[in-house]
Amino acid sequence: MSKAPKLTIKNLHASVDGKEILKGVNLEVKGGEVHAIMGPNGTGKSTLASALMGHPRYEVTQGEVTLDGENLLEMEVDERARAGLFLAMQYPAEVSGVTNSDFLRSSINAKRGEGNEISLMKFIRELDKKMELLEMDEKFATRYLNEGFSGGEKKRNEILQMMMLQPRIAIMDEIDSGLDIDALKVVAKGVNSMLSDELGVLMITHYQRLLNYIKPDYVHVFMQGRIVKSGGPELAERLEAEGYDWVKEELGIEDETVGQKA
Repeated sequence: MSKAPKLTIKNLHASVDGKEILKGVNLEVKGGEVHAIMGPNGTGKSTLASALMGHPRYEVTQGEVTLDGENLLEMEVDERARAGLFLAMQYPAEVSGVTNSDFLRSSINAKRGEGNEISLMKFIRELDKKMELLEMDEKFATRYLNEGFSGGEKKRNEILQMMMLQPRIAIMDEIDSGLDIDALKVVAKGVNSMLSDELGVLMITHYQRLLNYIKPDYVHVFMQGRIVKSGGPELAERLEAEGYDWVKEELGIEDETVGQKA
């Protein structure tokens, strides 16, 4: 059995187009833990997800991030993925000419490495099983990646990718955005089927409703480019009921936005 994963973020600062968005993020996510990050629009939540995954637009200017003790910030995006980091995106890209199944099998083999490729039969069995759990029509396997997919279909496809790739740390950036309640339940079922000591989860969301289906161990309030308050699931419930004004008043925060959507 492999060692439980650990993502450690210390004093992380990051800028976009020369404007500082992240202003000292500190967080540790271990295997078996589900962390939820909540906060108003424009506070830097999605910037955190993109900076961790290595999006070239986001420049890390200070701090350190390690995954299982290795310096994540020195890795290219593909190296981060092979190390076990996964990002379920808020707005998944469409890729014409590449089928879902081809993309998934190539991604799995890239992670496994040369000489350890997954057999075609095992891949098909795993894909069929996970698509059935997510209530996805088998035709999705041969459709081009996200092309013509509805918002809900794209979100299910992100979870399908996560289930097939079996990351060590999964970052989910507003996977509940645009989902009706039935689709949300299916997506949550897929995520919950993966929860174990071998996976740490970081969920970014605006709404308590996601946390009714994927239970967090920790909830963090994100404002002004950093985590300003942490607690258990009851913190999310209070935010849903009362909004964020009480947090700002308690901490003396006047303007929570830092200039970026989410």
